[in-house]
Amino acid sequence: AVEKEQNENSLVRTLREIRSEMKKVVWPTREETVRLTVVVIVLSAIISIVLFTADSIFQYLILALQNAVS
Repeated sequence: AVEKEQNENSLVRTLREIRSEMKKVVWPTREETVRLTVVVIVLSAIISIVLFTADSIFQYLILALQNAVS
């Protein structure tokens, strides 16, 4: 019974600490969230274009090398 009570106390204490920490969180405004989301999407698109281009160039070079060898 004592062990169960200690587990419940630790659970309650943990939940209280979580609640206390969540009150300290500074959440971004809607405008910040939208702006940062757009930044992430744009950067993801740019990086994907760069990687696609590099992949296409390497694919062309490998095919050219294979054709030159055979």
